Amino acid sequence: MERTIQVLVIDDDRLIRALLRDILENAGLEVLEAAGGRPGLRYLRAARCDLVITDLLMPDVDGVAVIREVTREYPDVKIIALSGGGYTLSAGTALEVAQRSGALRTLIKPVYRDQLLATIRELFPDWHPPQEENPDVPA
Repeated sequence: MERTIQVLVIDDDRLIRALLRDILENAGLEVLEAAGGRPGLRYLRAARCDLVITDLLMPDVDGVAVIREVTREYPDVKIIALSGGGYTLSAGTALEVAQRSGALRTLIKPVYRDQLLATIRELFPDWHPPQEENPDVPA
């Protein structure tokens, strides 16, 4: 039996974390959640993790700092950066910075189930999620 992919979702928005958890767990993945960059890095240091999905604009430690720390300490952990933009930084600019910092993939919110799972399949080619009935529910 192949090992389940463990995903750490880091986002300061409780609703986004819950929606991502639902999508990921229904796809057979194990999910940990962190409400910000600082607790996310603590989780990562304490638990085995294969994939980090991080928001970029968070109040404590921003996603770019998280990405840099993850790539420095855990170079085998794959990273997907999410952003919806903000008042001072467009989503596109934030995602470009994330990619230059080490994120393997970047997605703009809202993220749809099929888009997220396809991105994970790109990063983990041996993983195949179960068929979803409604792939167009946004996160």
